Amino acid sequence: MTTTTAFTKQTTSPFRYDTVGSFLRPQALKTARAQFAQGTITAEQLTAVEDQAIVTLIKQQEAAGLKAVTDGEFRRSWWHLDFFWGLQGIAKKTLDQGYVFHDEETRAESATVTGKLGGANHPFVDHFKFVQAHVSAGIQVKQTLPAPAQCLAELQRPENIAALRRVYATDEAVVADLAAAYHQVLLALYAAGARTIQLDDCTWGMLAGNHAKGAETGAVSQRNDAVLTENKQLYLAVNNAAIQDLPADLTINTHICRGNYHSTWASAGGYDTVADPLFNHEKVHAYYLEYDSDRAGGFDPLQLVSADKLVVLGLITSKSGELEVRQTIIDRIYEAAKYIPLDRLCLSTQCGFASTEEGNVLTEAQQWAKIALVKSIATEVWGA
Repeated sequence: MTTTTAFTKQTTSPFRYDTVGSFLRPQALKTARAQFAQGTITAEQLTAVEDQAIVTLIKQQEAAGLKAVTDGEFRRSWWHLDFFWGLQGIAKKTLDQGYVFHDEETRAESATVTGKLGGANHPFVDHFKFVQAHVSAGIQVKQTLPAPAQCLAELQRPENIAALRRVYATDEAVVADLAAAYHQVLLALYAAGARTIQLDDCTWGMLAGNHAKGAETGAVSQRNDAVLTENKQLYLAVNNAAIQDLPADLTINTHICRGNYHSTWASAGGYDTVADPLFNHEKVHAYYLEYDSDRAGGFDPLQLVSADKLVVLGLITSKSGELEVRQTIIDRIYEAAKYIPLDRLCLSTQCGFASTEEGNVLTEAQQWAKIALVKSIATEVWGA
């Protein structure tokens, strides 16, 4: 099906075809990280390998036709923890057990509060500057960060809550300082030239449905209605407080996920239970939504997305190298358009290709084939 309707031209992320942001680590980078962990190369030597890998990735993204590029999260081990460890008042912590996904368990690392939270001199600002210095003219840099709610959920895990309460007696106090710390980082990124920031957020996905056995973390493990309502309001409050009063030309988007580790997942369930307040009260520009399997539910909740917001349909899975059937994806786009205008929809992969340095179970060639499929379908549907 090809349409000839005139659609709004997207000048910033999300573009009609887009990615979530993380990419498979090349072998040279994996080797260097292992050598650094073993103490056989220096931090400077590791950085040099990271730099080269990122420059190569930027060129690959540009060659693939992407209009907004990332550093692939190549300087991170985790999509979220590395950022948390860069905040003042948070330290790396080793646990007895990792995050539990469907049939797999991650490395046992976390983040714990050691003092008052702050966002000064965050290393991710320099990470952004490096990418900005190496993109071609006309190409935008999208900076991905874990959402404030994700950090709050990590600090509230049963293993971490005692340390949190030694510094912050109430949720209101930690929300205020955590939001302020994030706000400080966002303004620093803006000053460095960032104009598009994506907040990656699994908290809503975990609230939305059933978890892989043992995957519950912190207050999210409670499934009664009162606690669900309380958590929704808490996550909404910290996210909105962090992104309020930002420059008008700074675009804030969010990606909602149900877990992505080595091609496995952590929760399943539609957006029905979180659409209100997520879709109508979170003050973001667009939602990148996981929709690659039945675990994500139907499109009905999209009716609640505020009229000024966009939705990026994550219909192409990043968990498998097998290419989707083109017409099936096109049909699903038009199915979603029954609930939200086609002009407010875009297309992307369901998640990143490597939310942790382990990466998903597919090849780099399959990764780029997925992106090519996203671009090709979007061009047919929207003339992107």
